[in-house]
Order: sequence, then structure tokens, then C-alpha cells
Amino acid sequence: MAAKAVAKVTRKAAKPKSARRKAEPKTAGPSPAEVLARVISLGNTSAAQFAQRFFKTGEGQYGAGDQFLGIRVPVLRAMVRDLRGVGLEVALPLMKSGWHEARALGLMLLVKIYQRGDESTQKKIYDLYLKSTRFINNWDLVDLSAEHIVGPWLADKPAERKRVLTRLAKSKSLWERRIAMLATFHYIKQGDYAETLRIAELLLKDDEDLIQKAVGWMLREVGKRIGEDKEESFLKRHYRQMPRTMLRYAIERFAEPKRKRYLAGLI
Repeated sequence: MAAKAVAKVTRKAAKPKSARRKAEPKTAGPSPAEVLARVISLGNTSAAQFAQRFFKTGEGQYGAGDQFLGIRVPVLRAMVRDLRGVGLEVALPLMKSGWHEARALGLMLLVKIYQRGDESTQKKIYDLYLKSTRFINNWDLVDLSAEHIVGPWLADKPAERKRVLTRLAKSKSLWERRIAMLATFHYIKQGDYAETLRIAELLLKDDEDLIQKAVGWMLREVGKRIGEDKEESFLKRHYRQMPRTMLRYAIERFAEPKRKRYLAGLI
């Protein structure tokens, strides 16, 4: 009897740690409701009031009706770091929240999951992103996500990239048009500016201030990261037809004499 007991104890002690770990119950991550409650708890009334003015939430403005809690972006980014291991089951409900900062957090989580995911996960996120553009409905939400999801997914798919970005650039939705432009930031950072110039030309006469600024910004990034001559290859053909806001953003980094010549139409 004693010998059997010793053998049983010996076998238990010899059991690999990895096997014992598998038997341990997994700790459940936070639910979407728990994460949202945490986001709401971080709100600041005065900051929310400022954000509502800054993001133009008044009647007839581009962010009309949007609701803010008043949480700064660094705080949201810190939450993303804390929420290790959460998946789409948390990110997607947040992205569809009525609170702007919850949507921002959801998109930041989507970007993180995309960057760490396999091809199947990335495809799922890309598809969900394009089906959910009605929730990506302010410039900051576009800017923190389009270049990290749409841009990389289409990077090695030239035919699909041209078709999808053209469709977005011609959309009636201000935000989809901005997604098309900001997605090309990914390519600029890889040293490729052709898609940026193509989409910029499609948006050349856009009436929306936020699109004019986005186009000018991306053209400026071409000049900054790849070369002023590459940017000027576009500007010299189009600068006289460009809205003034777009042009000013595009030439912001030029030397003052050159900048003045563009503004005066003397190039």
C-alpha cells in the first residue's frame, strides 16, 4: 500500500509543468460592457465640451450629433496597452458605440489585432472595416486607422487597390473619401508615391475642407519623405486648379521664396 502511494506521488511530481498548466482554467478577459464602463469613468465634462466644439458637432457641421466623453488620446493608447489579449469581441462593439472615444479605442484595438494577426484575421478586419465606415465618422478616427488597415491589406494587391481606393475616393461619404487618401500614407512610408498622386488627382476639386487638408497633407508627406521633386511633379501640373487650402498644406515645408511663387501663381 505504501509503495503504491509513493509511486502515485512520484508520477504526479514527474508530470510536466506544461501539462499541469493546460489543466488550469483560463482567466476571462474583460467584456465589452466592462471596457466601455471603464472608458466612461475616465470622462471629463469640461474636456468633452471643448472636444464637441473642436470636432464640429453642431447642427449642420461635419461631426453633428457626435458625443464626447473628454478623454485624451494618450489615455486611450494606454488602455490599448493594458488590454492585452482582447479580440474582435471587444473591439467591434466599442467601434459601434455612441461615444466618440469608445469608437477611437475600438479602432486602436482593431489596428493592434490586425498588426498581430495572421492573414485570415487581417482579411476579416479589413472587410469589417470597410463595412463599418459609418462608424468611422470623424477625421481623427480615419487618421488613426486607414493607413494601418486599408493601406497594408491592399499593398500587394494592385488591381484590388486601384478598384477599392477609386470607389472610396468617389464616394458621397466625406469619411470614405478621406479613408482613400489616408490609406496611401502607408505606401508613402514605403517610398511609393504613385497611388497618393493618383488619389490626389481624383480629389483635386473636392469641396470639403477636410479632404482638401488631407490631400495637401499627403502631398506634403511625399515631398518630405520621398522628395520635393516628386511632389512638384504633381503640383506644377495642378496647383493653379487646386483649392487654396489644399495648396497651402501641400507647400507648407517649401522654402519661403518657392512657397510665395506657388501662392502667386508664378511657377
